[in-house]
Amino acid sequence: MKSINYYKEIKIGVRPSNLAVRQAEEIIAKLELLGFERARFTIKKYHTDGDLDKETSISKIERSNFFTNTVDKAVLSGDVDFGVHSAKDLPDIIPNGLRIACITKSINRHDALVSRDNLKLAELPLYSKIGASSTRRKEQLKKFRSDFEIVDIRGNIEERLEKFEKNKLDGLIVATCALVRLGLVDRITAEIPFNILEPHPLQGSLAIIVREDNYEFAEKFKKIN
Repeated sequence: MKSINYYKEIKIGVRPSNLAVRQAEEIIAKLELLGFERARFTIKKYHTDGDLDKETSISKIERSNFFTNTVDKAVLSGDVDFGVHSAKDLPDIIPNGLRIACITKSINRHDALVSRDNLKLAELPLYSKIGASSTRRKEQLKKFRSDFEIVDIRGNIEERLEKFEKNKLDGLIVATCALVRLGLVDRITAEIPFNILEPHPLQGSLAIIVREDNYEFAEKFKKIN
């Protein structure tokens, strides 16, 4: 069988957001270092349930395939060679016929605060409105400051930043790695210490999903695991 290094086209499945595309490009850069210079990579975008449904609270669908389902189906059907996910979006149960080929090292596990007037979390006024999505973030924020009004906020990073401005929130909690990958480091007021917000253990890492029978890709991905 011809080595995958010489495939004319390698197709990658991702969600339609700018962040998902940046994540795929990050994987491509790693693969090029392994000798994939001759490969022509194509990024294919798939709207997951999480992209189509912007109303359901994250707390109701955590640990499900809400953000991975259609990409995984594309991998399973052979429409793409592999899928790239934010590792923390992986469901508890990987669909039959698929496997995790690798999980990359996190570029940054911290959560970040985006705030008005460059105020740190402890400096925000009483009863500040803070945008957050996951149950983890909401519970830990209330534990740190019981006066905070936690506002459920959904959408990709750009949409969350837009809602932060439009709704005149005092603060917004997002993953530092997302802002870094999107070149939005200037929006970070502060990285939040782990003793205040303990992030998801896989935050900042990327997960590669392949078909179970795709042994050649799985072997290659071990080098960036």
